[in-house]
Amino acid sequence: MPPRFDFQPTALAGLTVVCRKQSEDGRGSFTRMFCAEEFRKIGLAKPIAQINHSVTRCKGVVRGLHFQYPPHAETKIVSCLKGEIFDVAVDLRADSPTFLCWHGEVLSAENRKALCIPEGFAHGFQALEDDCELLYLHTECYTPTAESALNVTDPRLNIAWPLPIAELSERDHAHPFIGPDFAGVCA
Repeated sequence: MPPRFDFQPTALAGLTVVCRKQSEDGRGSFTRMFCAEEFRKIGLAKPIAQINHSVTRCKGVVRGLHFQYPPHAETKIVSCLKGEIFDVAVDLRADSPTFLCWHGEVLSAENRKALCIPEGFAHGFQALEDDCELLYLHTECYTPTAESALNVTDPRLNIAWPLPIAELSERDHAHPFIGPDFAGVCA
């Protein structure tokens, strides 16, 4: 069987755009969302431990930038099932030449792209339409004691959100800006 995915590297080592190939005929369409064998080609060796689904009701809402510290660091595969989002990953690996650099990618139900975000990255997104639905595959379970986040408006990151931020949760708004002593994460 031919590969069902086209993996496109980004400028941030390990961060990969996943382009899914769709088969169509008179009955409809078929798209493979995940295949462990094919994802091993880009270094995903851990099994999927948790799958989450989120709905964001309003255009302009931003969620993130969340991550977990080791030993609970996780790889995430983020897909947009409905609507369109601007998905962002920030490199937090202290030894990386792209430390604190970010990459944004438009994910939509229509383009069938996903972002495979490796351990050592923070993740967030902005809804570009109302009623966006996302599916997240995680290699680790959510661990509240390992959780942390960056502030989405941190001037040190200078993320170019495509729309004005319409809403942030109180929790996401309260995340501190990166201090001069931020050492990143080990991954």
